[in-house]
Amino acid sequence: MTATEQTIWETLVELDRQVRLMPTANPKPDLLPLFARLDELARQLPPRTDPQLLHYLQRKSYEKARLHLEGREAENTAGACRRP
Repeated sequence: MTATEQTIWETLVELDRQVRLMPTANPKPDLLPLFARLDELARQLPPRTDPQLLHYLQRKSYEKARLHLEGREAENTAGACRRP
């Protein structure tokens, strides 16, 4: 995992944590900075980056991207775009 991919993974874990807090959080967390950070980090990825990871990030399939980075690709289900 590259340094950028590591930072993406850390941001995805934080996003997941914040989303899990949503039902009981008051006030609700602002997720927009995390989304902006993920977009910025995705733009920094080099052309040789795993195309599956790029696909997940471009489609905003953040849970799939996190599982992919964790080596848990088998847990990802096919999406509406028909890519595995």
